[in-house]
Amino acid sequence: MNKTFSRFRLRSVAAVIASTLAATAAWAVEPFTVRDIRVEGLQRVEPGTIFASLPLRVGDTYSDERGSAAIRALFELGLFKDVRLDVSGNVLVVIVEERPTVADVDFVGTKEFDKAALQKALREVGLADGRPYDKALTDRAEQELKRQYVSRSLYNAEVVTTVTPIERNRVNLTFTVTEGDSARIREVRVVGNKAFSESTLLDLFDQDSGGWMSWYTKSNQYSRAKLNADLETLRSYYLTRGYLEFRIDSTQVAISPDRTDLTVTVNITEGEKFVVAGVKLEGNYLGREEEFKSLVTIKPGEPYNGEQLTDTTKAFTDYFGTFGYAFARVESQPEVDRTNNRVTLTLKAEPARRVYVRRVSIGGNNRTRDEVIRREFRQYEASWYDGDKIKLSRDRVDRLGFFTDVNVETQEVAGSPDQVDLTVTVAEKPTGSLQLGAGFSSSEKVSFTFGISQENVFGSGNFLGLQVNTSKYYRTISLTATDPYFTSDGISRTFSLFHQTTRPYYTVDGDYSLVSEGGSIKFGVPFSEVDTVFFGAGLERFTFEPGTNVARFTPQAYRDYFQCTTNAGGLINCSENSKWGIPLTIGWARDDRDSALVPTRGRLQRANVEWGVGGDLKYIKSSYQYQQYFPLSKQYTLALNGEVGYGKALGGNVYPIFKNFYAGGLGSIRGFEQNSLGPRDGITEAALGGTKKAIFNAELSTPFPGAGNDRTLRLYGFFDVGNVFTERTGQSDLQWDAQRKLRASVGVGISWISPLGPLRVAFAKPVRSQKEDDFSDPAHPIYKDRMQSFQFQIGTSF
Repeated sequence: MNKTFSRFRLRSVAAVIASTLAATAAWAVEPFTVRDIRVEGLQRVEPGTIFASLPLRVGDTYSDERGSAAIRALFELGLFKDVRLDVSGNVLVVIVEERPTVADVDFVGTKEFDKAALQKALREVGLADGRPYDKALTDRAEQELKRQYVSRSLYNAEVVTTVTPIERNRVNLTFTVTEGDSARIREVRVVGNKAFSESTLLDLFDQDSGGWMSWYTKSNQYSRAKLNADLETLRSYYLTRGYLEFRIDSTQVAISPDRTDLTVTVNITEGEKFVVAGVKLEGNYLGREEEFKSLVTIKPGEPYNGEQLTDTTKAFTDYFGTFGYAFARVESQPEVDRTNNRVTLTLKAEPARRVYVRRVSIGGNNRTRDEVIRREFRQYEASWYDGDKIKLSRDRVDRLGFFTDVNVETQEVAGSPDQVDLTVTVAEKPTGSLQLGAGFSSSEKVSFTFGISQENVFGSGNFLGLQVNTSKYYRTISLTATDPYFTSDGISRTFSLFHQTTRPYYTVDGDYSLVSEGGSIKFGVPFSEVDTVFFGAGLERFTFEPGTNVARFTPQAYRDYFQCTTNAGGLINCSENSKWGIPLTIGWARDDRDSALVPTRGRLQRANVEWGVGGDLKYIKSSYQYQQYFPLSKQYTLALNGEVGYGKALGGNVYPIFKNFYAGGLGSIRGFEQNSLGPRDGITEAALGGTKKAIFNAELSTPFPGAGNDRTLRLYGFFDVGNVFTERTGQSDLQWDAQRKLRASVGVGISWISPLGPLRVAFAKPVRSQKEDDFSDPAHPIYKDRMQSFQFQIGTSF
């Protein structure tokens, strides 16, 4: 490798020769009784290590055979490159030369891997700081590094090792890596298919020959793990369509001579298509055969479906688990009639023994307290094993959002066949976020935003968040704190305080503003494992500041609500520019989606009622949202969303204008400016919102062209319809007709789970809108929509 290596090779050869000569010398010594043993040449190795390994002790009789055995035992320690025995009278002298110790391991040229990952890989083959240096170990380390790069399709990676001796018999190891270019998949073939076209089968694969988005998806970079996953997908595709005897005969990966291209060929045998003739149960079903039969999803007369069979056997074992039988076995035995292409399935069950949980242990939570995890568990210690409760417990811990992975393993207790231990292993993730931002514009000059939140404060499971925004148009500061286990029964408590000032975007110097401030407390009561009801109360004050500008820059609706008049100079005076109230809230939520970021199945429901019971604000405001996700296939998902809202003043009061509903933009009706739909002020054209809201969205999510089945980057098409509405009071027939008119849009968009959060971009075209302003009375609201074809937002959910 270099001159340094040559020196070490010579030393190694010298060590072998020396050991051979020493052994020869040892054999020439006449047997004698060992009176003392001395060790010479030690630098870092403890003498006790030598004496513990020697097969000789003081008082033993030394012989040629025992001398040879002593030399072999010391060499087997791997700590010495030379071992000799010398005899001085009746004293046995052990002379050793220690191997160098690895002082540092470094890497040069590694871009594909983090150094920490490579160091971990080398530790697994025995090479790490502080360990003895061995040339053979270095060779294994080079092979391990190359293996790591081959796993990333970098077949041309070269590794050169440099060994640098330093003081105190130590060495520094430097691995210089030339990574080269990764091998690309040039072609993927499926051979032997008859029932389905090759293109249909290749569409199931995550790996392919690449497209224009391969730079992002890396779908054309070969990975054995990804190929195995694709093969399982292919097998599942056939087994769910009746091909009981489908098999993958071989998988051939051919690499080009220059190691830059790969060809993957999958050879299959489809077999015949079988229909299920019937399903039989055999074995011990605890006298609950009818209950188990209700769990069978396999339907006679339909094609054999391996997925249904797997689901049924899993449902059986899970159901056995609810009665404490943690080790129940359920086997499927097919009886194949190849003449008629029919199969009868026999499900044979053996519940084994009933067990209870002795202990629940938790590991991997370096930050999060044990109690935060334990309080989510519904399987208790010293209780009968219950599979449903264990799964529910795992899901509840996972839904905390503090961990990237949650696993629950069951171990038998030695000597106690009726007991098991549960080990919960979690992998923690950062739960805090810090947001800093600054902006500059000619109108705002410099504005700053600051946000800090921690979902797991000091490992307690509590939430604490602070948001600050210094924008000229939207200044706010808010503080929120949540204790999810305010009581031992799981009732949560949330405090929030806020102060914000909003101004119109078209503002001029001295224009109006609305200041809102207050606080609230809210409790969340879990009525079931999936249903939570929220109760809360707050105290709010809203102050209207008309400013010093002329009346033509202030919406008439605000002047009417705060009882403002205009003097001779065009300035506004308000007799009641401050309103305060006590809102009570009650809400309900149920969420069984499979993912909060990229859902493909399940539903989300939310309902909320806000009731103003005190002060100047007497009203009721209610809303309901329903989302449903339908997995049409592995690639396509249909999502439906509906929202309705209704607000009404109580006791002869006027409904607070700042409690209105708004619509338009991302998360609502795309293609229109954000929160711009509904009536506008007849003078300033400011959006006023409405007391009623109705929105419906339909969205079809598909793979992004060239991105394969990557779910972090998706293309979607959508149809949105809806609007916000107000009461008819004071409106002309023309205005009333425009208000009742639903707005609608169609378009396409891109959804990307970016490092900054979920990013959604939409290109929309309104197909139903109010484009012309035909209303001549400026004292009343107008209905003239503001369109916006391109919109994007980070964090939007629909």
